[in-house]
Amino acid sequence: MSRPYRLLQRASLRNRNTFGVEARAPWLAEMHDSHHLPALLDLPEMSSGPLMVLGGGSNLLFAGDAEGPVLSFVTYDQVILEQDAERARIRVDAGAPWHALVMWSLEHGLCGLENLALIPGTAGAAPIQNIGAYGVEVGEFIHAVEAWDRRDQLWRRLSRHDCAFAYRDSVFKQDPNRYVVTAVEMHLLRQPALRLDYAGIGEELQAMGITKPSALDVATAVIHIRQRKLPDPVQIGNAGSFFKNPILPLAQVEALQAAQPGLPVFRGDSAQTRKISAAWLIEACGWKGHRDGDAGVSDAHALVLVNHGQASGQQLLALARRIAASVQERFGVAIEPEPRIIGARW
Repeated sequence: MSRPYRLLQRASLRNRNTFGVEARAPWLAEMHDSHHLPALLDLPEMSSGPLMVLGGGSNLLFAGDAEGPVLSFVTYDQVILEQDAERARIRVDAGAPWHALVMWSLEHGLCGLENLALIPGTAGAAPIQNIGAYGVEVGEFIHAVEAWDRRDQLWRRLSRHDCAFAYRDSVFKQDPNRYVVTAVEMHLLRQPALRLDYAGIGEELQAMGITKPSALDVATAVIHIRQRKLPDPVQIGNAGSFFKNPILPLAQVEALQAAQPGLPVFRGDSAQTRKISAAWLIEACGWKGHRDGDAGVSDAHALVLVNHGQASGQQLLALARRIAASVQERFGVAIEPEPRIIGARW
């Protein structure tokens, strides 16, 4: 019988974050069977500092070493729990790669996640960040999240309501030291309710010659758009979109639009708010394609910070702070990082 986990001391994390920056963990635990998670967390090695759960490493920036042990799930199972003619409930392990899950769901005739294709990371990280793209957030489809409650020392099954999803937010992000997500259940549809009115999806489908798209066609269009706009972390280190789109009061957005007619504006989280494009603000400040040594901004998308080779996390963070300061100075708008920053404060 294989061991339920493996422990590595002074482990390098360079190949475990998509920025490709060097960082180390005093202990790295690779979890093969989440049923043994409580026993693993009781080990002295796993109590030597604050625990960090590491998914695909695609939504974080190491500005220093991990302060305590790092936990990584390496389980990939996904299964249909129940289904009927209208929808299905699936369960996926935390370690499953997200994009592979999206494509698996489409292969099984299940719709809803197509706009979230090609997002890097793992299924277990998806509810923590409430990942979203092209007008869709994963929280819309989550039925329940299985997690180990470190505070109360018991297993929890949190409903979608319990998860308190908001824009790039959740109860797991608000209380990061409490829950360790081990699996996610989602309700997906048999008949697609396609979202085609966001960020060029309709235009991409038209360019593909498709007038009556399927969910798979939408996923393909999203993949094409993302491949054009976002650099591949295998080719150049990055964490995708580094800054969140600001959500502002309607009056402030109207004033900005009056001064900046080209500013892209989207629906907010209420009738009195609007979301504006952080990429537009950053590009207007002249940062697109900028480079300081090996720390830079993608020349394809102003939201993406890139590591041209040997940039440190501190160098990338310093560049991000300069970008945010320039946006604040010019437009009076605060932009915040989307990735989690390890080893420093924003």
